[in-house]
Amino acid sequence: MLGNNQSRKVAVIGYNRIPFARSNTAYIGAGNKELMTAALNGLIERYKLQGQILGEVVGGAVLKSSADLNLIRECVLSTSLDPSTPACDLQQACDTGIEAAVYVANKISLGQIEVGIAGGVDTTSVVPLLFSKRLTDILLATRRAKTTGARLKELLKIRLKDWAPVAPANEEPRTGLAMGGHTEITAKYYQIAREDQDKLSFESHQKMAKAYDEGFFDDMITPFMGLDKDNNLRRDTTLEKLAKLKPAFDKVNGTLTAGNSTPLTDGASCILLASEDWAREHNLPVLAYITFAELAAIEYVKDKQNLLLSPISASNRMLKKAGLTLQDFDYYEIHEAFAAQVLATLKIWESPELSKTFGYPALGSIDRSKLNVKGSSLAAAHPFAATGGRIIATMAKLLSQKVSGRGFISVCAAGGQGITMIMER
Repeated sequence: MLGNNQSRKVAVIGYNRIPFARSNTAYIGAGNKELMTAALNGLIERYKLQGQILGEVVGGAVLKSSADLNLIRECVLSTSLDPSTPACDLQQACDTGIEAAVYVANKISLGQIEVGIAGGVDTTSVVPLLFSKRLTDILLATRRAKTTGARLKELLKIRLKDWAPVAPANEEPRTGLAMGGHTEITAKYYQIAREDQDKLSFESHQKMAKAYDEGFFDDMITPFMGLDKDNNLRRDTTLEKLAKLKPAFDKVNGTLTAGNSTPLTDGASCILLASEDWAREHNLPVLAYITFAELAAIEYVKDKQNLLLSPISASNRMLKKAGLTLQDFDYYEIHEAFAAQVLATLKIWESPELSKTFGYPALGSIDRSKLNVKGSSLAAAHPFAATGGRIIATMAKLLSQKVSGRGFISVCAAGGQGITMIMER
């Protein structure tokens, strides 16, 4: 397993994604299967995997309908991979892409498979709509009825308002708050200023625009449905424009806006993982190695300010196992679900008093010039399950270009969960 000295090394040898699109823009009508299949086909073509039997393809979506049954297997069967390649659906909110990579990496590390693909997909443009509970109960009762008269009796109970569809709620079931609502509490509790949030968002857009101009993403993205770049990227955004945006969650005293929070997004990503032997046999260079990963969860119903802060625990535990400090890294990739959540994480790491409330010593500060150097989720946007693959791919390429080094990844998720990862070259 990862972090076990007796295990085999796990190499990242490939990556691909489709451009990320804001909800209800470029990918209207395309469901999870179409998006994920496009990302997989791009990976297969780039690394000449046509007709091959891989150890396993693992991934998932946070928002799934009944039509997405056995989603990843169905996607595999829609590609040119040998249909003997098995597949598995996995879902862990925004951690899905990273957790899928850990799942595949551990199988490679243990020698169970030689090569696999990890990925994730989500669309908020094509979402599963539910009927009201009242209508569902009536329809099920109608189905159970034994006679025509009994069925008609049940159907006559239906009222016009019962037909109103119910879209999935983007909120925590135990609190009734959206992630943005929780993060607004986070910003107030940890005193994260609006100006600092806007600055982080501005820098994310600027860095990603520069990365596109430099060609950094040229071999990482397959165009799809007329889109060849992430359409959330705002090259022309300024601090002045961001400062004019109205609060999105707390309309009166809030600091979170549409500019310093990620929007609902459609997209898919995947990465190719393998043993060193498989990479050598197929003449594919090792970009980087995944060496450690740690999953954590946190209480957030009572402490509503901590919903997206479980990476505090994960990072402490992982670094202790790895025998490293937070300063021992060349690059840091922290998922930008919200600027306030990133800044709160950094502030807690730096503060002995705040870290103590989580039960850990302070990890210290990082060199901000090494953070999200090619832009991150505030610029690219955030298709829940697809973000992990994007981040791993970016880190793998950065380490490959540097030829040596070490990268730290942190991703927060709904449900008070989060995951961290170390990659090395």
